[in-house]
Amino acid sequence: MTATVFQILGGLALFLLAMEMMTNGLKSAAGHQLRHMLGHWTRSPLRGFGAGLLITGIVQSSSAVTVATIGFVNAGLLSLSHSLGVVFGANVGTTMTGWLVSFVGFGFKIEAFAMPLLAAGVALKLLARSQRNQSLGEALAGFALFFLGLSVLKDSLGQLTVGLDSSEFLGQAIALPLFVLFGFLATVLTQSSSAALAIILSAAASSLLSLEDAAAAVIGANLGTTSTAAIAVLRATANARRLALGHVMFNLVTGAIAILILPLMLWLITSLTDWLDLDTNAALSLAIFHTLFNLLGAAIMLPLLKPFARILGRMFRSKEEDNAEPRFLDDTLINTPELAVGAVDQEMKRLIGLTRGLLRACLDREDLAPEKIRATMEAAQSLNSAITEYISRLRAEKMLPATVDTLTLSIRTCRYLAEATELAPALLRLRQSGKLVQTAPLKGEMDAYTNLLRELVASEVGLPEIFGETEKIYHILKSRMLAMIVKRELPAVVGERTLDDLSSVRRLCDQWTKSLDWRPSTELLNGDSQAEGSVNRT
Repeated sequence: MTATVFQILGGLALFLLAMEMMTNGLKSAAGHQLRHMLGHWTRSPLRGFGAGLLITGIVQSSSAVTVATIGFVNAGLLSLSHSLGVVFGANVGTTMTGWLVSFVGFGFKIEAFAMPLLAAGVALKLLARSQRNQSLGEALAGFALFFLGLSVLKDSLGQLTVGLDSSEFLGQAIALPLFVLFGFLATVLTQSSSAALAIILSAAASSLLSLEDAAAAVIGANLGTTSTAAIAVLRATANARRLALGHVMFNLVTGAIAILILPLMLWLITSLTDWLDLDTNAALSLAIFHTLFNLLGAAIMLPLLKPFARILGRMFRSKEEDNAEPRFLDDTLINTPELAVGAVDQEMKRLIGLTRGLLRACLDREDLAPEKIRATMEAAQSLNSAITEYISRLRAEKMLPATVDTLTLSIRTCRYLAEATELAPALLRLRQSGKLVQTAPLKGEMDAYTNLLRELVASEVGLPEIFGETEKIYHILKSRMLAMIVKRELPAVVGERTLDDLSSVRRLCDQWTKSLDWRPSTELLNGDSQAEGSVNRT
């Protein structure tokens, strides 16, 4: 008995090694093409589904595809709805392992072709000159080890069937959930649904498990694939966490449906194989079952994908995402611009406040890295775009000339604020340059310049005198830096980089000051303030 257990563990270890070699080899050999497919073949949820299915079928790892998709979502290269399509496709693609096992693993003597295949793969790996051919050799060797590991599992599990029947020691009422749990744990522990499926299919082919018990374990293995995505998003973006939750919910839905109609599906598979006169075994029946219930889940979820993505979009919301969403722009006011200006005013106040908070953080927070402000920058840019787009949709033919003027001021201010937001990282870089040993002689002017910027950012209205002072110090700093470069007191590379940042901050200061000339449209239309008094510097 002990020898059999070790034989099973050895077969499983060989199988896991084979899966890793196959996946790594195929990803290395066709990595660029696979990334291209994942990045460019996912322009719609349905195309994403097809890409996920195809790539998973090629690399034989739904976990690898899911983790790669999470990476694309993290980078903002894939939307949530499109990435959900990829994950749904990957779930169907992972059923290819069952077909591979059932068709080749139990049809004839495995060693007859696995050994020559292993020799050819290792030879290609060792003798090939190009990295691509070496990777193909690794994948080929992994393919051979896949079937050798499967052979060991099948033989060792077959030894346990003597005198054993799961129905004798498990009641039917508790057998189903226990086998679902077994499949789930097998996938979680091995971090490979393919390995779990190989164990289950081998056990079913060896008559250790009945078809119904093995089908329940397959459902559990399908649920277990979500563990990899859950681990991958522990420190990821909110959108990536939504994708992982969508993956879990999809697998739960498909698993629940499969459990509810399990007897019907098994009867349907038996009828289908009899009608087609297929020479079936338990492994083939399970492969058909695994594919059918995943396809059924995809058929149910794909038409609901967009509302499903909207529901997920309300979860794990960060402060920046909430700030990025307009709160007052009502589409019902599109046809009545005089009423819409009030909503625009409210959002403009939020946008100015959000941009002010970003600039304050850049001026005041010590050791703030540029990547730490990216989320706030994106929130400000998103809200800015939403305001601009909303104003452009208002019915121009129904606007009074005064309304056109006030909305023109708002849209112009959005442009000022957009450029100020884009230039915010230059503030951080300029402050960091001021701390360098080479720029120590400029510390006094740098500190004075920073203090004036703080005063400008904190102000609710334009301060022409302060702005004039910043211009004077800017020119002093520029002249002194150029002189230090000529005298070789400041390295040319450092000096040029600092001068570029100084010019960017000057532009930021100008754009921010112009944005402070904005006044609410309601005030201007009511005559509380005069739009003509606003300064328009370009």
